Amino acid sequence: MASNGSARSGSGGRAAAQGGGRTSTASRKRNAEPNGHGSAETDVAATAQSPTSLRGRPESREQLIDFYRQMVLIRRFEEKTGEMYTRAKIGGYCHLNLGEEATVVGVMSALEPRDYVFTNYREHGYILGRGVDPNRVMAELFGKETGVSRGRGGSMHLFDAEARFMGGYAIVGGQLPLATGAALTIAHKGLDEVVVCQMGDATTNIGAWHESLNIAQLWNLPVIFLIVNNQFGMGTSVEKGSAEPDLYKKACAYRMRAERVDGNDLLAVRDATLRAVEAGRKDKAPTVLEAVSFRHRGHSVVDPDRYRPREFVEKGRSHDPIPAYGRSLLDAGLLDENGLKQIDDQVNRIVEASVAFADESPEPEPKDLYVFDFASEVPNIDRSLPGDHTGLADIGGAAALGGR
Repeated sequence: MASNGSARSGSGGRAAAQGGGRTSTASRKRNAEPNGHGSAETDVAATAQSPTSLRGRPESREQLIDFYRQMVLIRRFEEKTGEMYTRAKIGGYCHLNLGEEATVVGVMSALEPRDYVFTNYREHGYILGRGVDPNRVMAELFGKETGVSRGRGGSMHLFDAEARFMGGYAIVGGQLPLATGAALTIAHKGLDEVVVCQMGDATTNIGAWHESLNIAQLWNLPVIFLIVNNQFGMGTSVEKGSAEPDLYKKACAYRMRAERVDGNDLLAVRDATLRAVEAGRKDKAPTVLEAVSFRHRGHSVVDPDRYRPREFVEKGRSHDPIPAYGRSLLDAGLLDENGLKQIDDQVNRIVEASVAFADESPEPEPKDLYVFDFASEVPNIDRSLPGDHTGLADIGGAAALGGR
């Protein structure tokens, strides 16, 4: 679906996709909310619809079941991560994807291995969805040498070039210019990869957001700006932080295609992402994709979450995407209760094994304190993509850079 010169919704998104020029239900009710949190409450109600039916889907039975397995893996992994943090196994900051599993799996399942992913610091689920070994991810959280970033990155800086998972950025919006640059390189090379750039809702208020969207649309770059709108930027509601709380509409300023989708509906997210991928791959058209979601806990593991009204939290948790999707599998006759339990048992074993692996892995050596701190061997080559080179050796050393 190519850009037609204005922000617009896709036709297949189930719950919250809306036309760019219309006044949304959330907007109309914004000022009527007694708790001052405006359409955040309304948006939770918008995600209350039943998941997209599994009947007649193009995916195989195995794929549909695997989507459930992936969501459960992310849920159990994140629950265990929270536990390990309280036991001081994990240091620094830590942000969980609890409650956002349908968005994570819906997006990641629509990508191909050749596509690139940039994220913010709430990223554990995305790298698991990319197929990276949970052992290596947990080891990174533990700061161990066997981690995906050799223990130097921790929770907010997961990275795997082979999986084209480019992190993991702690500075809000820091990933946007880099993701846009990767899309620029793809366009220059005439390739058909796409780039997904994930972010939180508050990121759409910073300068890098506007600069990146402007360049992406102006130069026809294949990048999907994925807003995971869990309705609070740290402790501030979207309505109190953004003059336009219907965030996908911000694409209209750049005449970019845009879509809002129910982030609790895995298949709706997947379908919307597939449309965005097609637009990027075939037409080099960027997309803003807003997934209205909900996080089950505070902003980070140390956030007591006292700023969200109790009713809001209870309503959000009642729309948990995992049991809802599980019921869909049962209704479609793809699994029975025992099948769901077997998946849960299998995932629990995987997560427990990841903790054991991380516990038993070596710490980085003190003598290597400065190793990997500086990218001194990364060649500064025009039109080079992340992961293209492992160092100077594979391009002929310093001679390839003209003796520099």
